[in-house]
Amino acid sequence: MKKERLILGIDPGTTVMGFGLIKVENNNLKLLLMDELILNKYDSHYLRLKTIFERTTQIIDEFHPDELAIEAPFFGKNVQSMLKLGRAQGVAMAAGLQREIPITEYLPKKVKMAIVGNGNASKEQVAAMLQRLLNIKTLPTKLDATDGLAVAVCHYFNSGKKSGEKKYGSWKSFISNNPGKISK
Repeated sequence: MKKERLILGIDPGTTVMGFGLIKVENNNLKLLLMDELILNKYDSHYLRLKTIFERTTQIIDEFHPDELAIEAPFFGKNVQSMLKLGRAQGVAMAAGLQREIPITEYLPKKVKMAIVGNGNASKEQVAAMLQRLLNIKTLPTKLDATDGLAVAVCHYFNSGKKSGEKKYGSWKSFISNNPGKISK
């Protein structure tokens, strides 16, 4: 088994998308990247999706993560927002699948539970716990970057557990796990 691994965590969004990259070595976590992609400067939703794909691919090509963890869309009352968020998530997943990186999807409550021990924790509580856990000097003003980082850390904490999260290692596995999403 590989002693060192890199985990890329993504909190998908159509206005701001958070990314966090951690290095795991001998069960020690080290922060490599915590960033956000500001998308609300683009008027076109399609241009935002293109930017998400390009930035995700750029991070993958620069750091070569071993695994990608992504937050699942939150099911809210606004169907249009949920559809846009699902597209953002899908584009980020496509970037990982294109590079044949195994992908695991986590529900927002599961991420919060893994980091804080409370599935209803606030973004601020999650960020504060990550700050202590990873010795982060200064937190970003927007917490989308820490949300992306939280997904990566959640994945580390849940590695090896079979807890109902969805995993995709290739387009073939995605298609076989989602037959209703593919039209012929």
